Amino acid sequence: MRGVIMHAPGDVRVEDREDPTVIEPTDAVIRLTATCICGSDLWPYRGVEPVDHTLMGHEYVGVVEEIGSAVQTLQVGDFVVGSFVVSDNTCEICRAGFQSKCVHAEFVAGTIGTQAQKARIPHADGTLVATPGQPDPELIPSLLAASDVLGTGWFAAVAAEAGPGKTVAVVGDGAVGLMAVLAAKELGAERIIAMSRHPQRQELARFYGATDVVEERGEEGVAKIKELTGGLGAHSVVEAVGTQESFMQAVGATRGGGHLGYVGVNYDVQIPGIELFFAGIHTLGGPAPVRRFLPELVQLIWDRRIDPGKVFDLTLPLEEAAEGYRAMDERRATKVLLTL
Repeated sequence: MRGVIMHAPGDVRVEDREDPTVIEPTDAVIRLTATCICGSDLWPYRGVEPVDHTLMGHEYVGVVEEIGSAVQTLQVGDFVVGSFVVSDNTCEICRAGFQSKCVHAEFVAGTIGTQAQKARIPHADGTLVATPGQPDPELIPSLLAASDVLGTGWFAAVAAEAGPGKTVAVVGDGAVGLMAVLAAKELGAERIIAMSRHPQRQELARFYGATDVVEERGEEGVAKIKELTGGLGAHSVVEAVGTQESFMQAVGATRGGGHLGYVGVNYDVQIPGIELFFAGIHTLGGPAPVRRFLPELVQLIWDRRIDPGKVFDLTLPLEEAAEGYRAMDERRATKVLLTL
């Protein structure tokens, strides 16, 4: 089969890989229908994360081709959406709703690599969710979004306790930030402030439910949020970038007693303890337990109540993955869908 391998920073190639097979009785092998490039894939691309002939990709939808003898919830031929973290969905941590910290947790990126034609998914019952039937082609981008960015944005909004009567501020206008706007809207937030300087992303944020757009960043961004909220700050803030400036902006924009949900993969972010201490806020974040939300999100998409697939603004064949990475790195694309 063909798959994306990142040899070194900036060096993305599509090469032949061995076809996956069932190894453990809990495995499933799926033929991917679509995959995509994530903003977090840019960390190794830019040399921030180590990379050396790494199997790329962790977002995926497809059709089950083979299952192990212990798989109970799936059948060959099912169309499935999978989480970017493998989980058994039965351990104590999974049952508490944090499948991304499962005792059997394994990141799909680097070990499995789903920017490929096929993938072996361990703990298939706990990682994959079958759709109610074979989806119409126009639903596939939205179902693919559920595999990571929608589920991550949704977790961020839940962690920030977005809901009725709340003002939600979203720091970051990438795919995850835009999905957090969508989630905040679905969760009933009264006011949603999207922080963005990008006209096309501002437009999409408004489509997903943003009531206000703030272009200022850093301390100026915090001041603007407070100006819009009577000097208090937002009840709920989502951090979906992962830089020093964005994280401290998110902390500063959260009102006393408010909630910060952070999902931006961060490197070299230093949080001054005294600032966090005196902020007096709740914080929750990290790798999103997408599997917790997948059944609900799949149904919302299936019923056409939400349309997260609009976040994909460039579609390329798998063989042109290198161009997709360049487009996202240069901010010519918000999120790239790869067809198979």
